[in-house]
Amino acid sequence: MLDSTDPRPTIILVDDDAALRAALKFNLEIEGFHVETCESGEALLLRDLPSGRACVVLDYNLPGITGLDALSQLRRRQVDLPALIITSTPSLHVRERIRAAGADLIEKPLLGDALVGGIREALAR
Repeated sequence: MLDSTDPRPTIILVDDDAALRAALKFNLEIEGFHVETCESGEALLLRDLPSGRACVVLDYNLPGITGLDALSQLRRRQVDLPALIITSTPSLHVRERIRAAGADLIEKPLLGDALVGGIREALAR
C-alpha cells in the first residue's frame, strides 16, 4: 500500500523472479527508497500508481505481457512516471522500443550501482 506521507521516492518494482524481486527490494530500501512490488505486468496495470516522486522498474521478460508492453499501456493511459527496463542482451529493436517509450535501459547482470544510479537519474529529470 502506498503511503502518501512517506517522504522517500517510491519505486514500483516489477519482476516475476521472487528471489530477485526480494533482493532488489531489500537493496533499494537500504538506498532510501520506498519499494512496492508486482510479479507481472498485468498486476502492475491493476494497481494504483503514485503521483509524487516515483519510478517504475520493469523486467523486460515477464510472463504474459512484457515489461515494455506494460509500460506502453501505462503511457497510453497518460502515466508519465520515469521508467527503467531491465534485461540482458537486448536486441537493437528492443533498445529502440525502450527509447521510444521514454524509458531507460539497465542491462543485466545488475552490476555495482547501475540500477540505483539509473533510478536516481530518472527521478532527477
